[in-house]
Amino acid sequence: MVQFNQNLISQRPTISIVMPCYNSAHFIGKTIADLYQQTFKNFELIVVDDGSSDNSLEILQEIAKQYPNLQIVSQQNKGPGPARNRGLKAATGEFIAFLDSDDSWHPAFLAKLHQKLSENPDCVLAYCGWQNLGLSTEQCQPYIPPDYQENDKFAVLLRSCPWPIHAALTRKLAIDKVKGFNENWLTAEDFDMWVRIAIFAKIVRVPEVLAYYHHQQGEQISSNKLRAILNHWGVQIGLLQDFPEISKTLGKSKTDLLTKGQLLQRAYELYWKNDLQSAHSLFRKSLVMGYFSVRDLKYILPSLLPLMIYQTLVKNMRD
Repeated sequence: MVQFNQNLISQRPTISIVMPCYNSAHFIGKTIADLYQQTFKNFELIVVDDGSSDNSLEILQEIAKQYPNLQIVSQQNKGPGPARNRGLKAATGEFIAFLDSDDSWHPAFLAKLHQKLSENPDCVLAYCGWQNLGLSTEQCQPYIPPDYQENDKFAVLLRSCPWPIHAALTRKLAIDKVKGFNENWLTAEDFDMWVRIAIFAKIVRVPEVLAYYHHQQGEQISSNKLRAILNHWGVQIGLLQDFPEISKTLGKSKTDLLTKGQLLQRAYELYWKNDLQSAHSLFRKSLVMGYFSVRDLKYILPSLLPLMIYQTLVKNMRD
């Protein structure tokens, strides 16, 4: 089902904003109201209701009566990647921005990133700083990323997702070129797409905090953390397979450090946070990959034991 607002104007929008929505009834109204405070007005908003089981769709249909250039798309639940791809198919703007249904922007977000891309026509993407909200004070400090174009770009982009999904404005042609989000990934699909867009093309920074990430449920549960880590690693391997120039440029040692080394590092982090189930899995993976030193064996070899025995052993060692 696709619903167009009766107030849609005939002018083609400059920017298309794609917003997936899943069970967002409690905050979708505020998110959209805040969005329409943007100082840059020539945009369309495409909200993809991803099979919500609450009354999100009914709320959206009411909201659509209030705001111009709001299009509602409804589909069965498939996840954020497929929902964003569905929104991309409906997008008509020259530029694309993504905003989740519970996050927000500074009112000047669209204006400043669009201006930066207009001033740099050879750049495919503009990104900005961001701030987490809803976590501990230490985790919610404003962050302005470095100029990735000038600072060891291959290594920085391969290491981790360079910006949140809603901290960038991208030329639609660049997204179309990489065919949007890879729907095989349940997480890290944005990491995969951003790197494919940015690794060999010019990007530009807006050194201001203009995007806000609202953490509604606090920290991830263990199973989600492990899945996210493994998907992140899987994306890295896929990128190296598709773009051998990356490892050739970085060299084997640095490439291994950014991929296998990062996996081992996460195993240690989870181990000391007492997430032994996830650490057990990651230590085993490090052993299979052969990426460890002699001093790591103290922590890796016990992971060969069954999980319950491993957990008991580690707890006894700590007592």
